[in-house]
Amino acid sequence: MFDKILIANRGEIACRVIKTARKMGIKTVAIYSDADKQALHVQMADEAVHIGPPPANQSYIVIDKVMEAIRQTGAQAVHPGYGFLSENSKFAEALEAEGVAFVGPPKGAIEAMGDKITSKKIAQEAGVSTVPGYMGLIADADEAVKISNEIGYPVMIKASAGGGGKGMRIAWNDSEAREGFQSSKNEAANSFGDDRIFIEKFVTQPRHIEIQVLCDTHGNGIYLGERECSIQRRNQKVVEEAPSPFLDEETRKAMGEQAVALAKAVGYSSAGTVEFIVDGDKNFYFLEMNTRLQVEHPVTELITGVDLVEQMIRVADGAELPLRQEDVKLTGWAIENRLYAEDPYRGFLPSIGRLTRYRPPAETAAGPMLINGKWQGDAPAGETAVRNDTGVYEGGEISMYYDPMIAKLCTWAPTREDAIGAMRTALDSFEVEGIGHNLPFLSAVMDHPIFIEGSMTTAFIEEQYPDGFEGVELHSDDLRKIAAACAAMHRVAEIRRTRVSGRMDNHERKVGTDWVVSLQGQSYSVVIDADRDGATVSFDGGGSHRVTSDWTPGDQLATLNVDGETLVLKVGKVTQGFRVRSRGADLAVKVRTPRQAELAQLMPEKVAPDTSKLLLCPMPGLIVKVDVEVGQEVQEGQALCTVEAMKMENILRAERKGVVSKINAAAGDSLAVDDVIMEFE
Repeated sequence: MFDKILIANRGEIACRVIKTARKMGIKTVAIYSDADKQALHVQMADEAVHIGPPPANQSYIVIDKVMEAIRQTGAQAVHPGYGFLSENSKFAEALEAEGVAFVGPPKGAIEAMGDKITSKKIAQEAGVSTVPGYMGLIADADEAVKISNEIGYPVMIKASAGGGGKGMRIAWNDSEAREGFQSSKNEAANSFGDDRIFIEKFVTQPRHIEIQVLCDTHGNGIYLGERECSIQRRNQKVVEEAPSPFLDEETRKAMGEQAVALAKAVGYSSAGTVEFIVDGDKNFYFLEMNTRLQVEHPVTELITGVDLVEQMIRVADGAELPLRQEDVKLTGWAIENRLYAEDPYRGFLPSIGRLTRYRPPAETAAGPMLINGKWQGDAPAGETAVRNDTGVYEGGEISMYYDPMIAKLCTWAPTREDAIGAMRTALDSFEVEGIGHNLPFLSAVMDHPIFIEGSMTTAFIEEQYPDGFEGVELHSDDLRKIAAACAAMHRVAEIRRTRVSGRMDNHERKVGTDWVVSLQGQSYSVVIDADRDGATVSFDGGGSHRVTSDWTPGDQLATLNVDGETLVLKVGKVTQGFRVRSRGADLAVKVRTPRQAELAQLMPEKVAPDTSKLLLCPMPGLIVKVDVEVGQEVQEGQALCTVEAMKMENILRAERKGVVSKINAAAGDSLAVDDVIMEFE
């Protein structure tokens, strides 16, 4: 076995690999850029080597710099993680020339599966179901229209070397096929330097379901079930689960066997993923193969007990797989939510800055794991498990240079319903402050009826949140429980205040029993009957809730029991109440005496300042260019400037016709959220 492995990556995946290497007794080497000097993966590794400036194209994806780090540390193998150099055949070739093991597939498999046209042809030859389409070179728009008619509309026009949604168009008729062909060709040439285009049938009601395969260098290959990855935003996965709520055992077996056949057809070894698109009738079609470890691999590990990183390392060392297909058992259900530094209230724009608070829920084990070839640990009896893969820590910085992922929160339970319930509690318990993040949106998805039914397609977010995410309106039953909880907490805080030392003599503050709780546009008159064990909160008009908790004023996380059920609230103190966040809702909760509530009705509402004549920076970022000048008349939709953050360029456009009166920023300026970029007459 290897003595030392270098991880050619950063962030949570680097930390994930280090954990398994440590368990196997293997020393680890981290690489880092200037921006990652204090990063968690650098702190966790046994050694760390600096490889350059923050931009990835000057550090993490420069093969020569990574090779120098390998020589400097004497690492015998390299795990590439995902992204960066993980699917770069030239990197695998450089390692082979240096006599260093690549913890991944052979170079030939990377090359064969890296090109969409080549990979589809290989899949067809291996008997893998593929989407009807035309894989040859398409000369011009006329030929594209002819082929589209032969396949049958709707069709998908794709760039062969594409990815991330670039060079991709859907056409429903001849004119859209003609226009889409040219647009895809131009976009592909500009983005990838390769303008080859292919056309295939566009699958309606599509679900994105992928099969995890694991192969060794001795001809053995198995599949470890599937992952449902249909909930995506702009082709970026947000929620994954295993197994899929849609598949039956027969379809699972057919997809798994075809995935293994494809892997064997290209001489694959290591962990890999074969992605399929599945229609509403359970017809499945090959999409692509990812020749690396997937971001969402933890859900497979949780339902199979197989540490995929460990098996990748052992396969790279020449070992045979310790499992045969009949040994693979899928136990329970696992769900993964990707926590991103993206502000859902601002159109999911990237958010950077310092994590002033970062406290994930406590992790618990999910049962037996295959460790060093032996099953270890007991199966939990009806329990749930929580796992959080992360690469950050409280006080650390979220950089503008890399992917916005903060963590991957996973839950496991014997049933899907219980796994969703555990995820709801885990999300409510996850404390993140200092940056914008998508925790509220994830909570909303976990409560969405379509997700609960398991009937989502890849269009879920686009269809259910067409105008973006604007928060959650809680049901009246949930509001009453939160109102009761806040009333009970307010009473505890009031009692604390009556015990403050240094009071005036003969002055005693009484804590009343009658309160008015206002939240989400609703007001509830309540009476609190407290005892040693908790409080019964009765509502005017009928009904009551029993609240118990060990919450003390100042705690930012409150775990309460309301009528025998757990309620987790993130709590912040505000005047006459609390800021409460729960289940995707962000609530201003006021707890007042009846007289205070009466007077509050007479107070005028504060009007937000008028920003209609200002262009505000929607995220922390760098001004790449300014497209207009002072005095210039702009039209609705016209580009005003470009802001770059987290590898994304965002073009800010005029919302209406106007004249630029002042420009406050220039190319190269670094701006914070809501900084005024320009003003209009």
